[in-house]
Amino acid sequence: MQPGDKKYWFPAKKYGWGWGPPTCWQGWAIMAVWFVLLVSGEVTLMVSRQIVASVLYVILLSALLTFACYVKGEPPRWRWGK
Repeated sequence: MQPGDKKYWFPAKKYGWGWGPPTCWQGWAIMAVWFVLLVSGEVTLMVSRQIVASVLYVILLSALLTFACYVKGEPPRWRWGK
C-alpha cells in the first residue's frame, strides 16, 4: 500500500450497488455497535409497544450505518462484476 492510498473499511460489492462485509477491525466494530444498538433498542421499544418509535429507531440506525459506509467505504456505483 502506498502512503497516499486510502484503506477502505467497507469494500464495494462485486455485483450491484453498495458495500460488502467489512475488511478491517474498525468496520467490524461499527457493525458490532450497530447490531448491539439495534437489538437493545428494539427490545426496549417493542416491550413498551412503541411501534412508531421502533420503526423510526431502525430508520435512524440504518441511515447512520449507511453514512458510515459512505464515508469509510469505496465510492458507491453500480458494479457488474469482473
